[in-house]
Amino acid sequence: MHIPFIAANWKMNTTVAEAEKLVGTLLGPLSSIDGIEKVLCPPFVSLSLIKKILQGSNIKLGAQNMYFEAEGAYTGEISPLMLSELCEYVILGHSERRRYFKESDNMINQKIRAALGNKLKPILCVGEILEENMSGKTEKVIRRQLKGALTEVEATHDIVIAYEPVWAIGTGRASSGEQAVTTIKFIRNVITELWNKDIALNLRILYGGSVNSSNVTEFVSHSEIDGALVGGASLKADEFVNIVSQTASIKKQAFPNN
Repeated sequence: MHIPFIAANWKMNTTVAEAEKLVGTLLGPLSSIDGIEKVLCPPFVSLSLIKKILQGSNIKLGAQNMYFEAEGAYTGEISPLMLSELCEYVILGHSERRRYFKESDNMINQKIRAALGNKLKPILCVGEILEENMSGKTEKVIRRQLKGALTEVEATHDIVIAYEPVWAIGTGRASSGEQAVTTIKFIRNVITELWNKDIALNLRILYGGSVNSSNVTEFVSHSEIDGALVGGASLKADEFVNIVSQTASIKKQAFPNN
């Protein structure tokens, strides 16, 4: 079993003051939970402050996006060079970026390569929309997204993959644990094809999409699912701590020798 992983994607929520208050509430409880990697991904404007607050803790920091160029005339964009001073992880390929900002598999590939080139660890999101799911195209879509994102990317353990069925994000309609496991097994098969079996077996793959403290057990109780990328529930301190605590406890009980 891999070290379980829970990431909080705050999306476009929290002012700097609100982010500071939320992290202040999370810091103590999250720090006391061992055996699990915890990552907070606030808006760009709060990264510098939160980095200072988390200094010396076992909680890590991630960004929600980035552009692939190191610098230049790209008004409003944030580069991997800028992020490398602030955080360890960066979410790339999120369905909201694909949908609202028309990010292609090729652009996501450029971002993945730029992130790794600047010592950032991508959290690569893949997932199908409802129509694709209902018409049996889930595997076709996931394969295309993975191949597109990882073209010319050397095999590495420094990527986390998050399977987020688009129809489950922010809808309250989460996938079932068994459905998620089936797709995550398929993801590992594709990674084996693209890279090798060792990387595929050891890569951490998360589930995301309406994860909360009431349903997280359904996902993380499966050995194939290494954790979760949490959206709305991560904005509630007690709820997020509960999710992290449950995950750490379940993984420790199920795999006590790991």
